[in-house]
Amino acid sequence: MTGFWLTDEQQAIRDGVLKLCARFDASYWRRTDETGDFPEAFVSEMAKAGWLGAAMPVELGGSGLGLTEAAIAMQAVAESGAGFSGASALHLNIFGPMPLARFGTEEQKQRLIPRLISGEDRMCFGVTEPDAGLDTTRLATKAVRTEGGYVISGRKLWTTMAQRATKMLIVARTTPREQARKPTEGISLFYVDFDRSKIQATPIPKMGRKAVESNAVFIEDLHVPGDALVGEEGQGFRYLLEGLNPERVLIAAEAVGLGRAALKKAAAYAKERVVFGRPIGQNQGVAHPLARSWAELEAANLMAFKAAALHDAGRECGAEANAAKYLAGEAGFRACEAAVLAHGGMGYAREYDVERYFREAMIPRIAPVSREMIFNYIAERVLGLPKSY
Repeated sequence: MTGFWLTDEQQAIRDGVLKLCARFDASYWRRTDETGDFPEAFVSEMAKAGWLGAAMPVELGGSGLGLTEAAIAMQAVAESGAGFSGASALHLNIFGPMPLARFGTEEQKQRLIPRLISGEDRMCFGVTEPDAGLDTTRLATKAVRTEGGYVISGRKLWTTMAQRATKMLIVARTTPREQARKPTEGISLFYVDFDRSKIQATPIPKMGRKAVESNAVFIEDLHVPGDALVGEEGQGFRYLLEGLNPERVLIAAEAVGLGRAALKKAAAYAKERVVFGRPIGQNQGVAHPLARSWAELEAANLMAFKAAALHDAGRECGAEANAAKYLAGEAGFRACEAAVLAHGGMGYAREYDVERYFREAMIPRIAPVSREMIFNYIAERVLGLPKSY
């Protein structure tokens, strides 16, 4: 970004994504939410247009764009009305392969990443576990070395896209925690075939974003070759950390996009709905919450793109990325809530879409890290306060 506005090239990215998304109207996303059908047509068109490779290196078939441009594209998807149903259908393929692109061998990158960019392969990411949660150092999934590679067994939770994934990026312990020099060591990263004879994925019924499922995954005796290992054995936790800030920035940008979609619906309704002989938007009780939400969304957006700019410049952005995720999650939620309330009783009706936005607005408040852990990070790393856990 140049100052506080988009460059001509970045504006062209935003306009291009919005133009494509306009072909998938509110009824399309309402239908996927009601049926749980994955938005195949939408993802296919985004893949054909090359957006899945936006952040991947040019030499691997990508566009070589930065986190800033990826955030612009994903924000436009959410803002178009697709919300997190659309953004989450693309999210993993856009930045999920970054550990592979950064730490994989040249052979791995050339063989695997172009298939993700084209949409020929789809990946899921197995990190969270039922008994570990945010404490990744206590994960119990194991990868035991064999003569031909490794055997992986364990459980993962909240694994998005496992129903249709052909590949899985997964972290597992190759050295027991008690034998590792540090708790963060002995964890390795693998990129494996999603072998459904060894991996069982069960969708978790949930509050929103029904079209993009989350799963409980059970892995039993999954044999993988040695070249499934990404980078060095035992360094997987460090590789995961490399992807945390970009993920927070993307989630923040998407949350702002969702909030903007809700505000657009609410403002249109407030101008058209007449009660007591005047449009309800003329009443400050309706107008002020929407105006406040606009201000909060724009402030969160500035933090998100500050974090993206720092990342693209190779500078530390942990505090900004975490703050952006928190601020955007809260601002997006309040904007969606204000939009529902502005619609009155009709805000509860599916035909006006804002109830779907409101349900999806819980996602960036919870994932990929809790608000409380963000506060812990800022308290310790920025304010220099003692560690609280």
